[in-house]
Amino acid sequence: MTLTVEHTTMPVLGRLPIHSSRAEQVAHIAEAAKQIRIQDLKLVHHAGAGHIGGDYSAIDILATLYGAVLDITPDTVTDPERDRFILSKGHVAGALYTTLAAFGFLPVEELATFLKPLSALNGHPNRNKVAGVEANTGPLGHGLPIAVGHALSAKLDVSLRRTYVLVGDGELQEGSNWEAMMAASQYQLDRLTVIVDRNRLQQGATTKETNDLDPLPEKAAAFGFAVVEVNGHDHGELLDVLSAVPFRPGKPTFVIAHTHKGHPISFMSNNVAWHHRVPDEAEFQQALTELESAGRPRFEREQV
Repeated sequence: MTLTVEHTTMPVLGRLPIHSSRAEQVAHIAEAAKQIRIQDLKLVHHAGAGHIGGDYSAIDILATLYGAVLDITPDTVTDPERDRFILSKGHVAGALYTTLAAFGFLPVEELATFLKPLSALNGHPNRNKVAGVEANTGPLGHGLPIAVGHALSAKLDVSLRRTYVLVGDGELQEGSNWEAMMAASQYQLDRLTVIVDRNRLQQGATTKETNDLDPLPEKAAAFGFAVVEVNGHDHGELLDVLSAVPFRPGKPTFVIAHTHKGHPISFMSNNVAWHHRVPDEAEFQQALTELESAGRPRFEREQV
């Protein structure tokens, strides 16, 4: 199965040369995030399933990591010294697949097989089927413990490779994450960075209504992490912070990225209904128009 002409619109953007300026990098990431969102919208609409709200809260983070931060390319995807990225919130696999395609790890045309029978592009990522996927994730609370294992392995190897893991904030209600964080602190895994997609929504409700995480910064600090808060939709902030870790020698880093589920689509943003919903034809066209006409997305942190 292949994408129609309507769907094959995303360019393969790749990485800028290493000497590129910060302004060039930020502009490149912003364009990548825009194209990834457009393609992800088509991916979910075409498949008739997906988690587009969570995809959209995470895409700016993914575009920054793959566009400028991670030391990994399609040519070094099996290099033992590559950086590792683990998508713990595995239900937003569509965003990861689209990001991998944008940066050359996956043919754009293969996105048409998303969620189809026998496709490599399952609803949760599979490391045995997709280049660039480091771990099979989906059951929430598993990705961070796996990332701790990767980071510990790097330390035992006396390697400078870094490990990044993206978790959902609702996912932090799973106790396995806090056990892993205790281990990360115990072993002083300062090459480990946990990024929290802090959109404050989970399936059916807010995180506060379900099991309140606040005060999250203080809790993470109490578990031995260096804590940084960022605007999760500001590519400059994300680039500066994610490129600068570790922030404190001997301490793993905990980045709280304040985001909105469904950002920046007017009818999706901060709307819990879009945790697991597919846009109908009218919604698809409206979202596509908003994305194609937008410049760099603007974001104001929710007042809580």
